[in-house]
Amino acid sequence: MMNNKGTLLSARHLERTFDKGKFVAVHDVSFDIRPGEVFALVGPNGAGKTTTVRMCSTLLTPTGGELTIGGVDAIRHPFQARSGLGLALGGDLGFYPRASALDNLLFFADVAGVPGSRRRGEVDQALERVGLADRSTSKVGEFSRGMKQRLHIARALLGKPGLLLLDEPTSGLDPEASLSVRDLIATLAAEGRGILLTSHAMDEVEELATTIAVIGAGSIVVSGQVRDIADYAGIRATTTATLPARAADIRDILIESVRTLGDARIRPKGANWALTVHWRSNPDAGVAQLLTVLRHSGFDRPLDLLTHPASLEDAYLAISEGLQR
Repeated sequence: MMNNKGTLLSARHLERTFDKGKFVAVHDVSFDIRPGEVFALVGPNGAGKTTTVRMCSTLLTPTGGELTIGGVDAIRHPFQARSGLGLALGGDLGFYPRASALDNLLFFADVAGVPGSRRRGEVDQALERVGLADRSTSKVGEFSRGMKQRLHIARALLGKPGLLLLDEPTSGLDPEASLSVRDLIATLAAEGRGILLTSHAMDEVEELATTIAVIGAGSIVVSGQVRDIADYAGIRATTTATLPARAADIRDILIESVRTLGDARIRPKGANWALTVHWRSNPDAGVAQLLTVLRHSGFDRPLDLLTHPASLEDAYLAISEGLQR
């Protein structure tokens, strides 16, 4: 049931190894999730995100560390701890394809311990929350990927847990379906649920998360707000612009002209060139230097020149190479 007080999940120095300790999947991972918070884990494939989620869901026992869910020691009492959380791993599996959405959720509501007198009402409410009430009698095997993703979230809501674990809930969805799921996540957090979210969509994470943790090679390398991630990456702001094809002649000159202030990348963009500069310091002076070089080389100011504070995607891409195993 929902709990609006205290910490919903507390992980301390979580470890998980495989192959008799030869492979370390997760090392020394610690974080807390409180009511109303969205804690996002981001990192490359194989970084340890899903392993962390599976440990937090009690589906996978940590090799070391401590895990508390709703005040319950989840390592010693996994079944008791599991009653306080809802898990959505997504994908095409996890449901009976020849059964309807309604029958699937009635079954899983029973598994979740929802009393028979409340079961149908809670299932109907969950389907309504995810926008599937009008398809409740349709077979799950007929559902699109987006509909299945929403059904996974509906299943996670059964029993009205205070903590939700959502592993890439918008993966593979079209923009409209993705927006619908994002809106639902934001609403659930606003209602006081704590959410552990993993995603490869940096704009999604930046929009939803109250705390972001970047994980690489099994360990959290930095956590906090977008500004904290950008500071770790050494980025204050980012400038983008489109340059004409003949700018190839001054590519090296442009990159060198701002080297002391930022890192410039110039890559093909159709018949033109895309300029991106991540500024470590003094972006105003850096932009002025770029424009001076362009002007002296016979180029006008790019019409789409734009400088903005470093985004999560900017910061993540700047440090992503160091996150690989």
